[in-house]
Amino acid sequence: MERRVAEQLRSALGPLGLEAHAFKVGWYNAVLQPAFHLPYPDDTLAFVVLSTPSMFDKALKPFVNKERLKIIRDPVDQCVSHHLSRVKEKFPDQRVDIMFDYEMLPSRKPKFLAQTAAHVAGAAYYYQRKDVKLDPWGKKKIFGVCIHPKYGGWFAIRALLLFPAMQVPFLEQPLPVDCVSTEEKRIELLEQFNFHWQDGRYRDIIEVKERYSEEQKTYFATPPAERFRLLGLSQEAQRITFH
Repeated sequence: MERRVAEQLRSALGPLGLEAHAFKVGWYNAVLQPAFHLPYPDDTLAFVVLSTPSMFDKALKPFVNKERLKIIRDPVDQCVSHHLSRVKEKFPDQRVDIMFDYEMLPSRKPKFLAQTAAHVAGAAYYYQRKDVKLDPWGKKKIFGVCIHPKYGGWFAIRALLLFPAMQVPFLEQPLPVDCVSTEEKRIELLEQFNFHWQDGRYRDIIEVKERYSEEQKTYFATPPAERFRLLGLSQEAQRITFH
């Protein structure tokens, strides 16, 4: 059953530059404190959805051109929401819950921890301070970062799709590819991500097969309130969104 769902998601999302990776809720909950648990049984089927570098041209630009008068918030968020809502319609006999990376609980905690989900699903390796044996940072706060075996840091985690009626006790957990395998490289990665993230060098910690285009880099480096102009959207859309 889960293979059929995975294939349907792959055929629907792949042409948009999106990937979906399956996991069981129990894998995710097992590595987190109860406050961050997903409120579903352990064997519940879920998918973490990633955007790859090609999403910008394959999904975002066509969406903006078609829906420009309807865009009233972040265009990428609205584009992903639009396409996942359409994917949900492909499963009329199933309940499908969607959680987006930008959604928060009333407690102000995120609805899900995106990098943990990507790691347990085998989509990308979540490198953290604990992955470095000789910790050089003392009392400094060090945040972890996911690296994709194909795209390095040139991707984003966008959402979860959960199928509450689908229990998959025999789903086998894939291990994420440990593509930053040396101590030296892991330290370099975490240093670059935590202290030099704006220059984006951490994204190329491995040799990548695809990265963001120059146009896409400019878009994401631009303050959110100014991105509408880059996409040719109206000042009215900006006013509605940010005021």
